[in-house]
Amino acid sequence: MGSLDGRVAIVTGAGRGIGRAHALLLAAEGAAVVVNDLGGNNEGVGADAGPAQQVVDEITAAGGRAIADTANIADWAGAKALVEQAITTFGGLDVLVNNAGILRDAFIAAMDETQWDAVIAVHLKGHFAVLHHAAAYWKAQSKAGQPVAASVINTASASGTFLPNPGQANYGAAKAGIAALTQVAALELERYGVRVNAIAPVARTRLTLATPGMGAMFAAAVPAGEFDAFAPENIAPIVAYLAQEKCPITGQVFAVQGGAISTLTGWTATGTIETDGPWHLADLAARLPALG
Repeated sequence: MGSLDGRVAIVTGAGRGIGRAHALLLAAEGAAVVVNDLGGNNEGVGADAGPAQQVVDEITAAGGRAIADTANIADWAGAKALVEQAITTFGGLDVLVNNAGILRDAFIAAMDETQWDAVIAVHLKGHFAVLHHAAAYWKAQSKAGQPVAASVINTASASGTFLPNPGQANYGAAKAGIAALTQVAALELERYGVRVNAIAPVARTRLTLATPGMGAMFAAAVPAGEFDAFAPENIAPIVAYLAQEKCPITGQVFAVQGGAISTLTGWTATGTIETDGPWHLADLAARLPALG
């Protein structure tokens, strides 16, 4: 018996890398999986049904249940169709793993509008669009008296949380937004029986291999027999655990790399200055720098 027997999962961006590892493990644990992947390149250009279908073939060859889906999750109608595909094919939806992403790196002064818009659309809007349609389904189920024990796992990033990376203003802003979205969604959707968490993974993927200043680290060879700390398969177990019906965790963001998992906390007040009346510039000049 698998820990996810009877559950239905959507994994976006599941044709390669971390998403593929998620889909394979969820299926191995008994979930029916909708493998969503548009099949574009790192910048989100193009489409290819092959990657998603290859993962489905791996799952079915191992005795699991899966279907391929190539909807564009940055498109409102595409996100809705993806959720409906899961419900129509497998009879419901219990797990949503938002993982799809692209890169269009550039320094702020050189970044153009299309580079900004494309990354925000795929990451932040893409997370929200699928989450919205899934949440609407779960709300309707709950209101109808049907038991809901659903789980959402979003994908943030070190770049948007604890390790800002020059050249990724669009990506970092989107990922920071996803972390905040996760916490808001956890508070809103708990009443309907839905838990929402996020991971900030560090692993070897097409995107990290193309990240400025970091690609060489991820590309470094791993000696035979040694633990590969950057293997995408290291990320999937926490997702499979968070996807379980009885998992109690919600509203958390976890940094995940290799054999390490850390909880991440949002903005916190690390120092305070106060005044009994209006602030004066001279007072701020004298006291504010000490807080930094």
